[in-house]
Amino acid sequence: MTRVLGIETSCDETAAAVVARSNDGRPSILSNVVLSQIEAHAAFGGVVPEIAARAHVEALDGVIDAALAEAGLALGDVDAVAATAGPGLIGGLIVGLTTAKAIAAATGKPLLPINHLEGHALTARLTDRLDFPYLLLLVSGGHTQIVHVAGLGRYERWASTIDDALGEAFDKTAKLLSLPYPGGPSVEKAALGGDQKRFAFPRPLKGEARPDFSFSGLKTAVRRAATERAPLSAADIADICASFQLAVTEILADRVALSLKRFRKAHPRPQRPALVVAGGVAANAAIRKALETLCEREGFRLVAPPLNLCGDNAAMIAWAGLERLEAGLPEEGALAFAPRPRWPLDTASQPLFGAGKRGAKA
Repeated sequence: MTRVLGIETSCDETAAAVVARSNDGRPSILSNVVLSQIEAHAAFGGVVPEIAARAHVEALDGVIDAALAEAGLALGDVDAVAATAGPGLIGGLIVGLTTAKAIAAATGKPLLPINHLEGHALTARLTDRLDFPYLLLLVSGGHTQIVHVAGLGRYERWASTIDDALGEAFDKTAKLLSLPYPGGPSVEKAALGGDQKRFAFPRPLKGEARPDFSFSGLKTAVRRAATERAPLSAADIADICASFQLAVTEILADRVALSLKRFRKAHPRPQRPALVVAGGVAANAAIRKALETLCEREGFRLVAPPLNLCGDNAAMIAWAGLERLEAGLPEEGALAFAPRPRWPLDTASQPLFGAGKRGAKA
């Protein structure tokens, strides 16, 4: 059995996990400990990098101990140490990667610096034993992109946002409406009691041939609707959230459909190819339902990780490390690897946004 310790500190969760693959190829999560910093950042309505980094320093050793204890292992029992090396907040990345380097140096185990986005991309292989190739829709606070996952380390970005990430649009909508942090779950909860037809919010790029996403115009329309009706009643807030969420699901369905057709042309043989949805926004039930409907129509199957593996976690980092270890792809000179606040999954594709793009993991 191959066992890898994973460490994740790219944003506001301090996490450690141990994953394994048995000799018959069966993957398993031996432990997955996530310590959230939501309370520390709630008063600011978003993640404060310095607070996040200090919290990682204080908590990480204990979280690693807890993950090893839950797995029933000592440090010497794992075969390698994997840690998020980017993209993310530089302070948090330094904490996690430096800790992993110390463990690797002290135990003589291989160190695997992992791209956080690759962790999301490979989660479906841990949870569903999915074979390559497949299509990935990555939706989070810092990213909205469609990636052709051809194999381990073989990623081609087919579409991306030209402005805001979807998670960012959710968070800013929540903040505009004075909903609790984190914004995504708050908007989803408020939308349950709202009239999704009340506001005719725009669907940017819908119907266009280019496969990319845009959410800034939708966010502006939400702001305008809220400003015109201030002070907002509870019903107003619910209706805005429901209408916003409906617009989002229709945008995603329209945009993703283009890449599904492209994937069919590239891979005509699979009977039911897979669309994987990953990232924190993948936990949204309305988005999952819309994607399920789309996949049924196009002859795909939707693969979505369990809710506890949608957001940032160390199990996905450990798994990416395990896959790379077994494939003989450890990073040469890993102990000298520098954290990368920006690290695209597909390094060959040019970014669609300019230097003004914001977001913790943009």
